[in-house]
Amino acid sequence: MTAHPLDGLFFMALCPAAHNILWKEVEGMLNYQRYRKNPVMDYPEREWPNKEITKAPIWCSVDLRDGNQALIDPMVVDEKIEMFLFLLKLGFKEVEIGFPAASQIEFDFLRQLVDRKLIPDDVVVQVLTQCREELIDRTFESIEGCKQAIVHIYNSTSTLQRDVVFHKDMPEITQIALEGTRMVKERAAKFPGRIILEYSPESFTGTEPEYAAEICNAVIREWGPTPENPMIINLPSTVEMTTPNVFADRIEWMIKHLDNRESLIISVHPHNDRGTGVATAELSLLAGADRIEGTLFGNGERTGNVDVLNIAYNMFSQGINPNLNIERVNDIIEIYERCCKLPIHPRHPYAGKLVFTAFSGSHQDAINKGVHAMKERNSEIWQVPYLPIDPSDIGRDYEPIVRINSQSGKGGVAFIMDTYFGFKLPKAMHKEFANVIQAISEKQGEVSPERIMESFKEEYLDKKEPIHFKKLRVDDLSGSVKSQFDTRVSVIYTDHGQEKFFEAVGNGPIDAVKRGLAEELDIRIKVLDYEEHALQSGSNSQAAAYIHLLDADTGHVTYGVGVSSNITRASVRAIFSAVNRLGLGEK
Repeated sequence: MTAHPLDGLFFMALCPAAHNILWKEVEGMLNYQRYRKNPVMDYPEREWPNKEITKAPIWCSVDLRDGNQALIDPMVVDEKIEMFLFLLKLGFKEVEIGFPAASQIEFDFLRQLVDRKLIPDDVVVQVLTQCREELIDRTFESIEGCKQAIVHIYNSTSTLQRDVVFHKDMPEITQIALEGTRMVKERAAKFPGRIILEYSPESFTGTEPEYAAEICNAVIREWGPTPENPMIINLPSTVEMTTPNVFADRIEWMIKHLDNRESLIISVHPHNDRGTGVATAELSLLAGADRIEGTLFGNGERTGNVDVLNIAYNMFSQGINPNLNIERVNDIIEIYERCCKLPIHPRHPYAGKLVFTAFSGSHQDAINKGVHAMKERNSEIWQVPYLPIDPSDIGRDYEPIVRINSQSGKGGVAFIMDTYFGFKLPKAMHKEFANVIQAISEKQGEVSPERIMESFKEEYLDKKEPIHFKKLRVDDLSGSVKSQFDTRVSVIYTDHGQEKFFEAVGNGPIDAVKRGLAEELDIRIKVLDYEEHALQSGSNSQAAAYIHLLDADTGHVTYGVGVSSNITRASVRAIFSAVNRLGLGEK
């Protein structure tokens, strides 16, 4: 008989003494000793930790090259054109459109962009190529007609790849980079437009810092950039190998050891193998990087490239202009998912369907109070707990912010009633109604705002049996010296469907109705609290009244709610609602 894979766990649950034995076996399966820690720079003179991000970098989208090559179903030319035009709409001024020398589709795509005059004068397309003559020739053929272009050359410089892939030493690897630079320089001299050189020591994170600086400086000297015509040194985190602070150290160290810094644009190209691509990019900006290459929503090989939208929205949330048109995130999601055929995770920062959602009751309560505080203070600065930005600023709306399930609390239900339907429930009523909704959520799961309002009507507004208020007349007795009360009410109501009538006096309509019902039904009741508010503005506005009522015989308390265009009628309806909820009409 074959053992079930969960049998051991079941045995452990029944026999806690077996816990240590079982976990010793499991620990032996995790062979962490096969791995070695990547080198960390000894760099105590680092300055970046004391700096802050104050402006947006130069953005370069690599969705159409790095992102596209990582797709299960790569984009066709029409999809590429749609994505390219959308990237321009978002505000990207530099777009790496592909590897035209390696793919006919990418070559044809670039030719369509040129022939159809789809590249604006202020946009620079970027093309990638290896440092091989036939590829560089084909690359220059693809950009004929471009007014300006970034020619991006690269070769792998890492210790590991020099050893196991290329079988070359440092001088031989440097020679590859220099030959590629010379070939681009020769062709650029004959090109009628402007050529910007970009050089990437691929696998920079796996390259000795000293050698990375050496090969980059060799390329810089060969190209001869000037402040008026700078070149790009792109330092890719081709594979994330260390914590982001180590990458920042390397960027700052490189910048200090590169020649002709005033003629260089320092670019980074982070990947996300360790899940820290955004942090790596942000810390590299502190370290002095000028430019970031990345993709929408982090699409890319393995765990992806850095998510430029995540960084841009992070800047936006800190009051920094990201210099991208990212106000309509739903539009970005729609085009991305359609062209890339990849879904956005529901918890994806800023864009996920659930990121502006609060299930926790304490979170919901804090959001509710934060929104109210902003309204009361008439504040122009967004400060709401658990919501780092106003969802409406990026094209989201408030509808999905608070969702109610069995984990929700009284604050969330009250927030829904106020935000969606305008009912500002008294604080003491929050728990009473939340208990009603929690009972529903424990049976069916999440409860929609519409279902919450339906329950509110069932429990309060439509609680009209067994006694149901019909008509009311109020007479002012304040001028009469014979009465100790100043108000008389005449009430028509039904009791189990039978129409009845009573008159009563009291200190105001509410007190008079309470006294009349107590006598009619032979009950003892006391009004503990009363609140009212307008449901909407204007001459035809409705009023909501809330009565907190005590059954003096049992000690039971509850709220009743009434709505009417007349606040007195709304109050009387609230009393009848509360009496019915306490079951006093059955006495």
